[in-house]
Amino acid sequence: MTINIKDLKNKIIYRANYRGTKEMDKLLGSFTKKYIDQFNEQELKFLCDLLDCDDENLYRFNQGQNLTIQIKLNKVSEIFKNYKYVCE
Repeated sequence: MTINIKDLKNKIIYRANYRGTKEMDKLLGSFTKKYIDQFNEQELKFLCDLLDCDDENLYRFNQGQNLTIQIKLNKVSEIFKNYKYVCE
């Protein structure tokens, strides 16, 4: 099955920017905006998996705090873990 990369990127951008909390909208939205064009197809799938996680655990993961779930480590999650949002 072939994946339309443009459609996948649009889906990811939407999901990253409309999380439900303003903090996560800004954090994930800015992260996605910065890195989405650098990710290959497999990494975009990893990003989709990361976006499936709840906001609280994603925030804790990014801040280096204890999680209530397990987040699979890969290139995308490692970049996100070390990403620090700076107000624009």
